[in-house]
Amino acid sequence: MTEPKPSPPAAVVAEPGSPEPLGATPGPRGTNFAVHAPHAGPVTLALFSAGGKPVAELELEPDRNRSGDTRHAFVPGLGAGTEYGWRVGPSSSQGARDTRPLLLDPYAKGVAGSEAWADRAASQQPRRAVVCDLAGYDWRDDHHPGTPLERTVIYELHVRAFTAHPSAGVQHPGTFAGLAQRAEWLRRLGVTAVQLMPVTEFDETDNPRINPLDGRPLLNAWGYAPLAFMAPRTAYASRRTAAGALHEFRDMVRALHAEGLEVLLDVVFNHTGEGGPQATPRSWRGLDASGYFLLDERGRDIDYTGTGQTFATARPVVTRLILDALRFWAVDMRVDGFRFDLASTLTRGERGEPLADPALIERIARDPALAHCKLIAEPWDMGLYQVGRFPHHGRFAELNGRFRDDVRDWLRHHAPGPGTLAECLAGSRDLYPPPRDAGHSVNFVTSHDGFTLADLVSHERKHNLANGEGNHDGTNDPRSWNGGAEGPTHDPEVRAMRARQARNAAALLLISRGAVLWLWGDESLRSQGGNNNAWCHDGPAWWLDWNPAPHAQGFRRFVSGLLQLRRSHAALAASQGGGRIEFLGASLGAIESQRGGHRLAARFEGPLGDDLLLLVNGERQAMPFQLAAPPAGRAWHGIVYTAAPSPGDFVPLAESRAFAAAWTSHSRRARCGCWPRASRRRPGVRGGAGRTWSSPG
Repeated sequence: MTEPKPSPPAAVVAEPGSPEPLGATPGPRGTNFAVHAPHAGPVTLALFSAGGKPVAELELEPDRNRSGDTRHAFVPGLGAGTEYGWRVGPSSSQGARDTRPLLLDPYAKGVAGSEAWADRAASQQPRRAVVCDLAGYDWRDDHHPGTPLERTVIYELHVRAFTAHPSAGVQHPGTFAGLAQRAEWLRRLGVTAVQLMPVTEFDETDNPRINPLDGRPLLNAWGYAPLAFMAPRTAYASRRTAAGALHEFRDMVRALHAEGLEVLLDVVFNHTGEGGPQATPRSWRGLDASGYFLLDERGRDIDYTGTGQTFATARPVVTRLILDALRFWAVDMRVDGFRFDLASTLTRGERGEPLADPALIERIARDPALAHCKLIAEPWDMGLYQVGRFPHHGRFAELNGRFRDDVRDWLRHHAPGPGTLAECLAGSRDLYPPPRDAGHSVNFVTSHDGFTLADLVSHERKHNLANGEGNHDGTNDPRSWNGGAEGPTHDPEVRAMRARQARNAAALLLISRGAVLWLWGDESLRSQGGNNNAWCHDGPAWWLDWNPAPHAQGFRRFVSGLLQLRRSHAALAASQGGGRIEFLGASLGAIESQRGGHRLAARFEGPLGDDLLLLVNGERQAMPFQLAAPPAGRAWHGIVYTAAPSPGDFVPLAESRAFAAAWTSHSRRARCGCWPRASRRRPGVRGGAGRTWSSPG
């Protein structure tokens, strides 16, 4: 796919064209343009050469350029690289410059006018859609890795922040190309998929707030405010053009696939990056506000998203746009799945009412072009909480918010007893019973929303003053514990407690049955200074430092070891496929009552006796555990021990030591958990890496 160099024809004319397909479609003779604008008065197609130089403004004729709700035109001689936009409604310019807003095409595959990151001067000018030719890219021998959902370990990351730090050592920091250079590292860490926070076009400068701590303007750095559902953000490409972004995104997908890693996109269809009715429209609101948005009887936005507006996803034009966008990413860009932001909004009807069986969800689940894709719902919005109840049609997995909350509560010694923890470790089968498989529960402890893992064990309160909202944003209930001191401390006991709690959280998550989501940088104990809503920040302090402190390097080794254990140990592999997990109390009897104890033994049964034994002490003091008797001639060997500092927290099986029939947990302070693990193997067969308990022959 080469960089297009459009050369507009000397005399630009508009032929009738076709209402299908929507968007700009180049061909041998020119380009067809089509847009949904049912209630608009006069509609004008504005054309520009590369760089935004005006070429022509073509007002479409109602009797020649309209078919039902669609306005369309064919312009001979125009090809890829041409920039364009739509203007609707009567013009009052009377020969002067047309001041009607230039609107982006909802089907734009590329956007011009915002090529540089955080360029506030450029953002004052309207963005322009770009005609893109998707043919000609050589995928070579690329193929989808096809990792089973229940074996999937997702690494959630922000494209820019992941490699923008100088320590990343990539040629093009903060770009798709930079991420591609880190594909091998991700594979060696042990994850199976990357989940990219929003990568479609957005305006990171639309945040009007100032950081009160340093006076600097804040951004909309995360990008959960789309301006085009199908156009990769040009500022995330090293070659900052529409064609360059498309090409580089595909290169990145191919590089990740070559390492066996899937690519999942975080897609935002619940709202857009446009303001309310009083703001200058940028796309959908100017073309058909009443069709694209939920409005009340007075024409005011209905808000189920917390952004001031809600996309009307049940209406036919919006349903079609969402399906076409998903097909574009799945087919033309070869991504492997999607995480749907505030997915419960997609289950609402044309007036915002909850639907028991929304047509959009079924159509996504049944679409043959999406058959290879993983579909993951964030099953809530501002009014609905559907964890375990999202309409799945056998296809949609869910972010298991209950797993997150229950494990966090266990870590801080709050309500959940061993029975609740057992449900979490077993894949929350009370929420996702058969015939749904274990992967339908996407287990997580941290995500981009909320504290990082380092902050989860270091802060009990949010510290969001730098966001410019008076510390009122972000959740007020982080379910966290600071180990005895709030924020940074030199107290060695508190620091040791925090390190242990981080290992506890990682071990419980990465040994659980189900798919797993891991937040970028948690393996290096990345901190946001206690900020649990860092959507507006960018810069070295917020990027991933690839040269962390020694204690963080030790934790990275621990996490990688757990991931290897999860991938290779026979008992854990069997559990993901529905193998038996037996839950017992500390003395191998029944689990203590829901609130009566905080000790748990979990035996993951593997083929041929390759078992793994997990012992969890959530009491406030050291407690003994009785070990199940191994078969004759074998012994339990300790591999993972979260109470020990690195490198004793993870010991390869070949270096591990045998345990007796009883084991006593490490002494601990209140609210601290400590989790060793154990497994068995056949004599003479090496078990998975990690510190399992096994029997040498």
